Amino acid sequence: MMEWVNTILQGVMIGGLYAMFAAGLSLIFGVMKLVNVAHGDFIVLAAYVALVIINTLGINPLLSLVIVLPIMAIIGYAIQRGLLNQTLGDDLLPPLLVTFGLSIIIQNGLLYFFSADNKRLMAGALEVAHVQFSDVVSIGILPLLQFVLAVLVIAGLQFLFFRTAMGRNFRAVSDDPAVAKLMGLNIRHVFGL
Repeated sequence: MMEWVNTILQGVMIGGLYAMFAAGLSLIFGVMKLVNVAHGDFIVLAAYVALVIINTLGINPLLSLVIVLPIMAIIGYAIQRGLLNQTLGDDLLPPLLVTFGLSIIIQNGLLYFFSADNKRLMAGALEVAHVQFSDVVSIGILPLLQFVLAVLVIAGLQFLFFRTAMGRNFRAVSDDPAVAKLMGLNIRHVFGL
């Protein structure tokens, strides 16, 4: 019986990580009606940026987020404004082809610079730290942090979309970009954000 409880708890913890990844996909498709097949590749690219920063500066992987998040936000904004905004429209094929091309570029760039050898971000003692509830049931601290972060990200997005002016802008552009543009919104900037 306790093994089932442990299995369910572990599934819920990893589900939080998947929910965080899915939140990005649902935002880009739900708000911009853009199919981004390079979404996973950007996640892997962020991990490699973190790996380079950690190895270069010798800092903790969690602390590297302070550097990685702004870098990836700038990259994402630049790609959206400079490339993906040019493909937006009624046809889903152009953004699909562009993001497929981005996926191939990212994959081959990472392969060229980092080889095909496995790389791993080390979280130190956090990787094996856990809370023991019984002989069979335990929860790892790292998966628990990921789950809590996922809940906070989704709650933050909910707050952003329904309690802020930026969220109103997002919803307006998603509902009707032409009317949002007539009302003075820079829809390309909103899509970039």
